[in-house]
Amino acid sequence: GAARPGLGANIPDRRTALPGSATSPNSRESSTMSKPRAGKRPAIHMIDSEAESLSNLAMAVEDRLPQVSAMLLGEITRAVLHKTDRIPPDVITMHARASFLDDASGRDYSYELVYPKDADIAEYRISVLTLVGAGLIGLREGQSILCADRDGRERKLRIRKVQQPAKAE
Repeated sequence: GAARPGLGANIPDRRTALPGSATSPNSRESSTMSKPRAGKRPAIHMIDSEAESLSNLAMAVEDRLPQVSAMLLGEITRAVLHKTDRIPPDVITMHARASFLDDASGRDYSYELVYPKDADIAEYRISVLTLVGAGLIGLREGQSILCADRDGRERKLRIRKVQQPAKAE
């Protein structure tokens, strides 16, 4: 609607964002790992003001990080937008801590999703401008997503717990 100026313009087809992923038009076998509708990603939710700043960020890095930019813009476009005080508490928002299972390795991870300037893997803060970070935004507890890691390997990440940041009074 009117609250989302410019969010639909010039957004690349996200099916090209992750070759071989469930959203790739030529990949049928991996789509069986996603939700019942083949090739569909889980429904996501975002805070409207975060969607706006993330959209600007994604467009700013389009030349340098085309895969991440396309994925993040695609996620923003399909997200259900909420005001900050109306976002469900189990949704991964910026600065939320997400605990998730990597099905491939069986390892549990817990990271705070942050803007690039705040990213520090040693401090368990992952940038939204990574494929994993862009894949996590908007997911809820219990949802899973297929996304590529830095080495291009597809991973199924299952969200176990979301902890919202403390609210400033």
